[in-house]
Amino acid sequence: MTAIDWHTVLIVVGLAVVTVLTRCFFLFSNRTWTLPHWAQRGLQYAPIAALAAVVVPEVVMAQDALVDTWRDARLYAAVVGAAAYFWRKDVLFTIVAGMLVYLPLHLGLGW
Repeated sequence: MTAIDWHTVLIVVGLAVVTVLTRCFFLFSNRTWTLPHWAQRGLQYAPIAALAAVVVPEVVMAQDALVDTWRDARLYAAVVGAAAYFWRKDVLFTIVAGMLVYLPLHLGLGW
């Protein structure tokens, strides 16, 4: 049987306590919390900024380097997907249009 590493146990318990306190902090107050106008306005852009931070590197990078050729199906699929979204404003149509470009180029031509 192995000995218990009390430092690890203490760290895990401490992290659990900090997590519970920070997540429940707003529940302990009796009054409602309101964010300042500038913070509310900034949070409106958070979803699109997070999406861009995830999608853009996936489209323009391959194997930890920028794409250096035009023979990459992701570039064309992203352009068609963006055009489809601006045309119809429909997320499902955007996905379908992008995949209709991506799959033949990637699977058919090997791009």
